[in-house]
Amino acid sequence: MQIYLHIGLEQVGAARIQDVMAQKREQLESKGILFPRGAGGKNHTRLYMAVTDPDHVDTLRYNRGQIDPAKQRELFLEVQRAIVRDVAAVRPDKLILSASQLGESLARRSEIERMKELLAPLEAEVIVVAHIDEQARLLARRYGAQVMEGRATSLSREMDMAGTADWWDDALLEAHEIVPEHGEFLEIQHPPFWLDYTRLQAEWEAVFGKGSVRFRPYDEALIYSENVTDEIRAMFDIDQTIGRANAAPAPQQPAAAWLTRGRMMNELFLHLLKKSNKLINRQMWRKFMAEVEVDGPPLAAGSLSTISDGFTAANKALIKAHPALTKDSLKPDAPLPDWEEADPTRGFRATQYLLSFLHRINKFTREERDAKQAELDKLHAAASSAPAPAPAPEKAAPKADKPKAKDGLSDAARAIMPPLAVQNFEKLQTSSFKPHNDIGLVEETKLGKPYKAIKPRKLKKGSTGNIIVGCMKNEAPYIVEWVAYHRAMGVDNFLIYTNDCSDGTSEILDRLQEMGVLQHRNNDDWKGNSPQQYALNQAQKEPVLQNADWIAHIDVDEFINVRCGNGTLQDFFKEVPDATNVAMTWRLFGHNDVRALNDQFVIGQFDKAAPKFCPKPHTVWGFKTMFKNIGAYEKISCHRPNKLDDGFKTKVKWVNGSGKDMTREAAEKGWRSSKKSIGYDLIQLNHYALRSAESYLVKRQRGRALHVDRSIGLNYWIRMDWSDFTDVTIQRNLPRLQEEYDRLMQDDTLREWHKKGYAWHQAKAAELHGMDEFEDLYQQAIKLKLSEVERVAYALALDMES
Repeated sequence: MQIYLHIGLEQVGAARIQDVMAQKREQLESKGILFPRGAGGKNHTRLYMAVTDPDHVDTLRYNRGQIDPAKQRELFLEVQRAIVRDVAAVRPDKLILSASQLGESLARRSEIERMKELLAPLEAEVIVVAHIDEQARLLARRYGAQVMEGRATSLSREMDMAGTADWWDDALLEAHEIVPEHGEFLEIQHPPFWLDYTRLQAEWEAVFGKGSVRFRPYDEALIYSENVTDEIRAMFDIDQTIGRANAAPAPQQPAAAWLTRGRMMNELFLHLLKKSNKLINRQMWRKFMAEVEVDGPPLAAGSLSTISDGFTAANKALIKAHPALTKDSLKPDAPLPDWEEADPTRGFRATQYLLSFLHRINKFTREERDAKQAELDKLHAAASSAPAPAPAPEKAAPKADKPKAKDGLSDAARAIMPPLAVQNFEKLQTSSFKPHNDIGLVEETKLGKPYKAIKPRKLKKGSTGNIIVGCMKNEAPYIVEWVAYHRAMGVDNFLIYTNDCSDGTSEILDRLQEMGVLQHRNNDDWKGNSPQQYALNQAQKEPVLQNADWIAHIDVDEFINVRCGNGTLQDFFKEVPDATNVAMTWRLFGHNDVRALNDQFVIGQFDKAAPKFCPKPHTVWGFKTMFKNIGAYEKISCHRPNKLDDGFKTKVKWVNGSGKDMTREAAEKGWRSSKKSIGYDLIQLNHYALRSAESYLVKRQRGRALHVDRSIGLNYWIRMDWSDFTDVTIQRNLPRLQEEYDRLMQDDTLREWHKKGYAWHQAKAAELHGMDEFEDLYQQAIKLKLSEVERVAYALALDMES
């Protein structure tokens, strides 16, 4: 007997094939081919649920009460006995088992091995059969199905992975936590790891033997025609004829706009489930998805062509290895502009729909909790009337296994990192997302010749030159250095907004304005959700910005580090004469073991930074944009200008920090570099988000300028405290910074306000040390020693602030 294990995949006609085999079950049985009922009626879901790891709860096990490992083990034995019984009764030549979830859900070798264990009593050869389609086409359909089931993240995750050699591992990297009551399932929230068909084959053949896997092409026209039985015969090597089946319509794909609406709703639903006691079951979830439906074209696979490109070589090898595949089987659709999430249309607001759904959610929640309480009451009553059980004999407690170091994880890190972070660490060892510093120019540890001082530029009449727009709140000790630094390397003007300052920040800026150094605007009366965005909106009305040559919006903890020529903006512009926009990628600098707040230059104290190659977590490669003032964009936002005018779509040219063109990737959206666009060779943005440990305490207390309703906790420290690789390139500016700083500080009033501001921060730090909450945070922070790989693993496992 031969066993054919049909593992799907999803969205390639598995359900249609199972329907037809169920209709032809008796006919097949008469020909010595068993499609057993014991594993499930059509799709053998019971078989699938029986072999997943106990902690791998999917929607099927959750909805069918199979979460408990003991119950699942009972199911395993029950399914195994049913299949063995059916085989003994029919004595077939071929046994066909089919569950589409097997291919798209079994991510662990242990689960495939459990499948082998289930089939072991049959002692038969196992042939694994799967239909595959070109990856971008299948991803477009799979993403649509995931959104309809609750996916809350966009396809940007998959686009970030385009071209990776480790798609399988990278898709599983973030160790998505399975929390069924919160709607969190691997199958719904993760990128589909199984699009890496080469790895899929390798995993199954590692268990069932080399050559056991057969890939077949997905032919939609054939699968849904009456000739689908020809495909069934080919799949399972059936010699005898099988009667034709009734034709069926192929599934229709949801509109791209509907997917955007659905994803936005899912984001709100998941937040609601996590932060409240609300309940939403799958039936209700799907009903809500139907209620936000909108017509329009589906997601185009051609817009995912960068993903297709990453699988080209592997697909050629698969075509050679699997006779059923042809060049057309895995030929990508014609390339289109890179995917961008579709407009949800008609002014869609997910929050309004959520409000309209809340009544039904609340009603369902009450009914479910009442039913559960009634069941508990019934069990309690039965237990109270039953005789007490005899005490069980005492057993010695099992000895706990001593944690063993794995792949270099330090004992200190293992002691504090949650299990998900440990999983991430292990996955990173072979992942293309593993951080390292081996890209671009590497001479960063030796201080080169100091940059020469430059004279203030003579601007053309009516021009305000190169301008920085900034927003500040309680940054008094750092302002003069920041202003002096940027004046010394080519910035001509500053427009600074402040709100709710109490440390002398406003007074320092007022004095610098009186000295003719910058423009200061009070932003206390800001409106909307963000004081920063309100300030940027107001800035666009200011002549100093309207008449600028180049504009950059950066914060006082960010320093533009030009790494070419004499380190000035003009030296950089000579390298990129055609650029209109420059994505200055962050280089994150940690606290460098500096604990006490002090009055020394930031760029001189902190020289340990994140690795240059660090695509995850997503904030490491965030960028700020310096852009030419040509009127191409309608709006300035935190990281970039937005709302590109149609007339400028062919006129803007974005470059990265190495001067390489990245227009296609960044022209209309995005605020972080990718593996394709990362570059630091000519310019980078040194980001000192923490400074000293005490500075971090003060920052933690005051909150953040962009999101006033969010505090900065230990998670922020984990994300920002990178002290792994030395980068002293910016310190070539120290002599000319000192010269300009001393010149400004000759002003008695400015110098006095700077001293008062520094004293205010010293007093605030001392005050916070005396508060248990902040002292505990401080102690946790300074004791947290992580390598760059451990930090990435930890950050990915946390529900990080964005």
